Amino acid sequence: MAHTPHEIADEFPEHADRIHDLKLTNAHFAKLCDTHHEINRDIHRGETNIEPMDDSHLEELKKQRLAILDEVSSFLK
Repeated sequence: MAHTPHEIADEFPEHADRIHDLKLTNAHFAKLCDTHHEINRDIHRGETNIEPMDDSHLEELKKQRLAILDEVSSFLK
């Protein structure tokens, strides 16, 4: 399993320009991206045991990340 964090632009590379524009013009979208970054960082730190956490907490973070990605995806459609 790779423990490389994936940012929003990594998840949607074909929409990099749109993501950048939305971050600048839409406060809710910018907050989603910031929250995704924080959760993604926490997941990465948990998976690499920099900050060990139990499996249930890690799974909850992954569910939160997925929900954010779903919302970001709806912005990009």
